[in-house]
Amino acid sequence: MVSVHARPPRAAAPFSTTAAASAASASLRSEIRPHAAMNSLKRHGLPRQRRISRSADFVRLREEGNREVSGTLIMNWAPAPAFRLGVVTSRKVGGSVVRSRARRLLREAFRLHQLEIKHPVTMVLVARPSIASRDFAGVERDYLKALARAGLRTAVQS
Repeated sequence: MVSVHARPPRAAAPFSTTAAASAASASLRSEIRPHAAMNSLKRHGLPRQRRISRSADFVRLREEGNREVSGTLIMNWAPAPAFRLGVVTSRKVGGSVVRSRARRLLREAFRLHQLEIKHPVTMVLVARPSIASRDFAGVERDYLKALARAGLRTAVQS
């Protein structure tokens, strides 16, 4: 018995130029982003166990830790046995999209320069409202300035 909803089998489509173009595009993407480069990004990431998430840790660091203010951010930090990072963005920074962008910018600045920090620290980066109008280069510059003022940054070879 044949079902009413059954469709007859389709004939195979001939090789088209769009299929060739998508195959070429896929191979180009694999050349641009080799797996070795992707693994190096993961190596310098921040696993979940190294993220500060408890409110008490944020409060303790703000009250007992050191503080540096630099342009678009405030950096609270204290020496620790391992690197830990927390990022704070209040509603004063802007709407949810702006706050998310600010968090990404601060995490990326930390990620790119975490190997330049002299010794492990617990760090909280607080976004100031002025971060909404800054690009990554400006945020990175403020972060590096705060690290240098705190004496946490090693000499970097160019």
